[in-house]
Amino acid sequence: MTTRCSSNCCIEAGHSVQCTELFMRENVTEELKQIQPEDESKKQMLDILKRFHLEEEMESDAGDESMLSEELIQKAISGDSIKLEDLSDDEIKRFRQALASGELSKMIEPWTPWWKNPSAKSISLSPDGSQLIREISTDDTALSSPMTASESVINEIPEGPEIPLPSLKQLTRAEPSPLLTVHLVDILYSYCFTLRLYNGDWHSDPFGASTVALSMSKVMGEDAKPETVSEALATCIEETCSPAYRHTGGFRFAIGLVDDIITIISLGGTAVVCAFCDFQRLIQAAERMLKEEKVGRTERAHSSQKLRSANRKLFFMTCWAHEQPNDSWPSLARIVEVQKASLEELDSGSQPRNAGRKSNPQSKVLIEEV
Repeated sequence: MTTRCSSNCCIEAGHSVQCTELFMRENVTEELKQIQPEDESKKQMLDILKRFHLEEEMESDAGDESMLSEELIQKAISGDSIKLEDLSDDEIKRFRQALASGELSKMIEPWTPWWKNPSAKSISLSPDGSQLIREISTDDTALSSPMTASESVINEIPEGPEIPLPSLKQLTRAEPSPLLTVHLVDILYSYCFTLRLYNGDWHSDPFGASTVALSMSKVMGEDAKPETVSEALATCIEETCSPAYRHTGGFRFAIGLVDDIITIISLGGTAVVCAFCDFQRLIQAAERMLKEEKVGRTERAHSSQKLRSANRKLFFMTCWAHEQPNDSWPSLARIVEVQKASLEELDSGSQPRNAGRKSNPQSKVLIEEV
């Protein structure tokens, strides 16, 4: 059940900052109570989990055939560079699946998400939301190998906005809906999923990464409007456990992503702003890449429209997150924690009796936390 605003608040066609903060705090209690035996979202999630475990068993019985060709395996082992433009469409698909499933985990150095970096706890932005000027040390100016420079790009904290953020009053006359707190969870899930899938380096294929991101986020990709955190997470997890993405690790991977969301939100508004900025740069890079892609006019127009819409939503969400009070973030993190516990409880009761047997090694989580 979602906490509703007063009739006066709705009649005035807006919601105050206090209303938004109250929504986030009161929903901690509401989310604790909302998982009832007859709850539709619980039934939906149970169906998703049972279907996933059944399909997982069937895949395990099918064998452990490698998703990579022998040629690609030899290239990866020998350290040769593997460029997407040198691969066929089928090889690109197999390579991404192998990367996501963990088949290449022993050949590729595991990526540590920037939100796990200790320095993420001290992110600072200017009062207007723009990034602060960072002091460059002598170590930063030292010559480094291309590999070291690449690792630095994907491991460092994403930069904040390059220019001051406008106030929400400059963007819209009406106060934003408090349901944006729910939509934020959907968007962060998609962001974390995409970075995990690409091992932190979306720069290698921004258009492909944006396609993944918009298929995972129904808020940005389909203009969905979930009303509860439970609904938002259920939709994202259903997509993660679908045939298209089940190779990433399914439910176990999804729970790891929920942990990522909790971590980012717990870091506060500055971390959320930096995450949205990084996500927006991904979308903008995809837009630039789309102009160079040799695709049909109709397909290009459709993709371009979705990317423009996602870009606008991310900018608005960035401005909104910047204006939220600092003490509202722990409340939202707690809501997500409650939902994570509920999901894990549901999963424990949905697994088949013979789930204890040896599982398919390719159904492991994408990147195990180091």
